Amino acid sequence: MPFDIGEGRLQRADGAARVTFARRGAATVLAELAQRVPCRVLFPVVDEGDPVQAVLLTTSGGLTGGDHVAVAAAVGAEACATVTTLAAEKLYRSTGADCRIHVDLSVAEGGWLEWLPQETIMFDGARLRRRVEARVAASGRLLAAEIMMFGRAASGETLNRGLLQDGWAVRRDDRLLWLDAIRLDGDLAAARRRPFGFGNAAGYGTVIYVGPDAEAAADRVRPHDVSVINGVMVVRVLDEDGARLRGAVGDVITRLRSGMRGLPARLPRVWAL
Repeated sequence: MPFDIGEGRLQRADGAARVTFARRGAATVLAELAQRVPCRVLFPVVDEGDPVQAVLLTTSGGLTGGDHVAVAAAVGAEACATVTTLAAEKLYRSTGADCRIHVDLSVAEGGWLEWLPQETIMFDGARLRRRVEARVAASGRLLAAEIMMFGRAASGETLNRGLLQDGWAVRRDDRLLWLDAIRLDGDLAAARRRPFGFGNAAGYGTVIYVGPDAEAAADRVRPHDVSVINGVMVVRVLDEDGARLRGAVGDVITRLRSGMRGLPARLPRVWAL
């Protein structure tokens, strides 16, 4: 007898992860952890000089239309932590529904949070709605990055159709500092080729640094394309080669974490796995 999934309905993922770090004496420690499949959080032993680290993974191996993931990461006053991902996030072709990803970041007074996921790879036909929201206290600092790849170059696949809706909102306390969004729907190949589009880029990278010393941070990353808006430093990266794009984003990250916090000028170890 064939397996009955009920009128063609497919089970979809509704995952979540929340991790909070706090300062205890001279150390930053885990204060709160909640997770729901397919999201999982690992806490590896870090290299000397690096802050405590949370590594996110999706046990389903990727996301597709109809899946929903919510991630929240926070550091308390004077705490310092890195949140990254075990591997690139794969977004598979959708049969029509959208994949929704929401990221919530919070930095208290004197805190330092690094949001450094590896790249997101959109398969042809994928449909993504992603939003990153950050709240940073007046003396807090946030270093965040995202890399979006258009298709699977190694497999000869490009991103021709689908939905890409990607947005950022950054607030200092309750004041909106920076709002940024992109929406491409339908014929993504044509949309990317439009004037002021992405040309032949394999994808794009965004790195932001939020802090009272944002102007000094901009000096650290030049000659990369950098701007400072309301205390938010923004770097945009485009490249026709995915490996170079990843490398350029990594260069910006290492310059900022070493120059603005005195951390080792290296990426999380999982980026090299």
